[in-house]
Amino acid sequence: MKILNLYSGIGGNRKLWSNEHDITAIEYKEDIAKVYKSFYPQDRVIVADAHDYLLKHFEEYDFIWSSPPCPTHSKIRQMVGLKKGAEPVYPDMTLYQEIIFLKHHFKGKWLVENVVPYYQPLIEATKLSRHLFWSNFELQPQDFPEVKIRWSNKISDLENYHKIYIANTKLKDKRQILRNCVYPPLGKYILEQSLS
Repeated sequence: MKILNLYSGIGGNRKLWSNEHDITAIEYKEDIAKVYKSFYPQDRVIVADAHDYLLKHFEEYDFIWSSPPCPTHSKIRQMVGLKKGAEPVYPDMTLYQEIIFLKHHFKGKWLVENVVPYYQPLIEATKLSRHLFWSNFELQPQDFPEVKIRWSNKISDLENYHKIYIANTKLKDKRQILRNCVYPPLGKYILEQSLS
C-alpha cells in the first residue's frame, strides 16, 4: 500500500507500521526530517510544505495520514501559554481545510489527527487517547496508556513513553517534538483499522 505521512515529525505514528508499505513522509523542518530518515531509512522523506504537497500529490496514494500543526488549537496553550505571556492567535484552519478536502476529493482511506481543542470542534471527530481523529473509516473505541503531556514533562519520560529516543540528536526543542508524537501503538492500531 502507498502511504502518505504528512507532517511526519520524527514518525511516532509510523514507528510500529511494518516495512511492507511504500511510505512517503513529508516534513517541513530539515533537521527533523533527517532524524525521521535515520529511524526509517526505507521511507521516502521529502522536506516540503505538507499542506501544499497534499494538494499536488493526493491521487498518488492509497492511505493518507495528516497531522497538521496543533499549537493554535491546543488547550495547553490556551490555559497555560496565555498565562505565561503567549499572545492570542487565530486557530490555524489548515486542519479543517484538509478534512474537507480529503472528504470530498480523495478516493482512498484517510485520517487527520489533532489535539483535543480548547473549543468545540467545528467538524465532529473521534477521540482516542489524547487526540481527535477525522477519517473516512470507522475507528473503534480502544484504551491506550496515557502520559499527561505537559510543558514540564522530562524528555526522558516522553522518550520512554513513546520508545523513541532523541536525547542524543542535535534537534532543538526535543520536548516539543516528543509531545507532538502520536503514541506508536495508537498509530499501529489506526493503520490496522484502515485496512480492515
